[in-house]
Amino acid sequence: MVKFDKPEVEQFFQTLTVENFTVSPDEKQLVISSNLNGHFNIWAMDLPNQFPYPLTFNNQSVDFLTYAKTGEFMVAGFDQDGDENTQIYALAPKGGKLVSIRRNEGERHFFNYLTKDGKRLYYSTTAGNATFLNNYIYDIETGEDKLLLEGSIAPTSIEAVSPAEKSFVSGKQFGNTHSLAYVHLDDETILLTPETKEQHTVTDTLYTSETDIYFLTNYNSDLTYLAKFDLEAKEFKKVLEINKEDFSSIYFSKKSQSLYLIGSYGVEDRLYEYHLKSEKINKVKTPTNVIEKVIVMPSGNLYIQGRSSTRPNNVFVSKNNGESWEELTKFRIPGVPDEMLVEPTILTYPSFDGLEIEALLFKAKEEYTNGHVILWPHGGPQSLERKWFRSIFQFLLNRGYSIFAPNFRGSSNYGLKFMKLVEGDWGHGPRLDNLEGLEWLIKEGYVERDKILLLGGSYGGYMSLLLHGRHAEYFKAVVDIFGPSNLFSFVESVPEFWKSFMIQWVGDPVKDKEKFIEDSPITYLDGMTKPMLVIQGANDPRVVQKESDQIVAALKEKGRDVEYIVLPDEGHGFSKKQNEILVYGKMLEFLDRFI
Repeated sequence: MVKFDKPEVEQFFQTLTVENFTVSPDEKQLVISSNLNGHFNIWAMDLPNQFPYPLTFNNQSVDFLTYAKTGEFMVAGFDQDGDENTQIYALAPKGGKLVSIRRNEGERHFFNYLTKDGKRLYYSTTAGNATFLNNYIYDIETGEDKLLLEGSIAPTSIEAVSPAEKSFVSGKQFGNTHSLAYVHLDDETILLTPETKEQHTVTDTLYTSETDIYFLTNYNSDLTYLAKFDLEAKEFKKVLEINKEDFSSIYFSKKSQSLYLIGSYGVEDRLYEYHLKSEKINKVKTPTNVIEKVIVMPSGNLYIQGRSSTRPNNVFVSKNNGESWEELTKFRIPGVPDEMLVEPTILTYPSFDGLEIEALLFKAKEEYTNGHVILWPHGGPQSLERKWFRSIFQFLLNRGYSIFAPNFRGSSNYGLKFMKLVEGDWGHGPRLDNLEGLEWLIKEGYVERDKILLLGGSYGGYMSLLLHGRHAEYFKAVVDIFGPSNLFSFVESVPEFWKSFMIQWVGDPVKDKEKFIEDSPITYLDGMTKPMLVIQGANDPRVVQKESDQIVAALKEKGRDVEYIVLPDEGHGFSKKQNEILVYGKMLEFLDRFI
């Protein structure tokens, strides 16, 4: 009998995925951004045929992707090797050369809205207003670019446009937990939510008619609910809230006159349909734990992009409102059967002050385990770890490492109050939440005290550095992936349109000087005594290379064991397959030194 070897690390990182997708108006073509050739490009399938063919060859991730309702072209946004300076292009249904629509080197463009006739593009840009953004209407036929709204006070963007373009909604982003929306009609500007001093958010605005505006908000509430603004009566109304649901996205079906809402509280998503006339709501079955994108077609068919703990992003279609789903892309880990993959267990534990923390524990299978647990502090920090596929998790599990991922204070999907707990406190409460989680694991017998490793990226990289500097006794080794090392330099080097909310998010480097010193990992160089691997993308605009350079140089000056990898063609993440294989292969070699 032929005996096959255990899967190699490369198999896990040859996993294909869907980054984004769109569907032609006649539903005869599915278009996806995927890494089928090792780089992200746009591919298409002529449905029902599911064999893909390439449309682009520029080897870049797509920031947004949408089909014109006329079916004549698509609009897509690309940056260059992760620099996040997105430019806007048009692409023919059969592919070929990208046609530049809005391009300004060194500037970023945000897609807002493409009119039904495909003639006018609403977009926002850093050009001319790097801090607060400017908003334009671009006439694709004539080339005329008209300034619609100049951003001020906070980064400003167009959130929705009425069907006849008689009014539009703009949003101001004061922070992740504070955003407001305004409707602009003729010369009048009206706030969608009632005036209040209490911070709240307004997101996912859409028109169902010229006068009815629906959106999500947590105005006067801890959880986000569905609300409506009647433009004719100029009246705000709470429409729908569900206990223990924090709505994150809404989509409109003109055919059924209903809204589809993604709701979640914690690590899994749920999909609901709300009928506008009957005001009835029903839960829609979904094929994945996490839903990344929904498209509701004029036919009423539902397309979703989603992933689960053991399966990467795929695209599914339902022609019977969720009663059954057809998987269109079927991406998996090549050569690795489902029974070798690991689903997480949801745990809760009390933190140092009694606050309940939810966490995911991925336990390596008994036949593979090496007894070690990797602490994974997630990025954000106002994000969370979910039941979604990470190839890095599954390959580490396959190599015997268990993974503990706590959703510490400041994580999203647990309400506004919980999310705000990290603001101005990057290094105290969340740090202790992670430590209490480790102590809980040890007490419950999940891991021995001397078998813990530390790995994190972005804010998780920051937390890995801070935990290493202040609590090195917990860890055998540490991996930092593009983590901020010094809060003073970090708040000065972020993108310009982030800077207006740095004070709320991180703090004031002048007024909070002592807190910045206390919470900066670079303060604790003497405590960083364990071996380290540091990884950085050279084009990262969020956590610039200097953040990693300075901590690595300081540690090397002290003679510490530090390995440093800089990827010249990556930004805040890994978009190229060869880089992913290189980095995670090195990571495995590094971690294996300590078991």
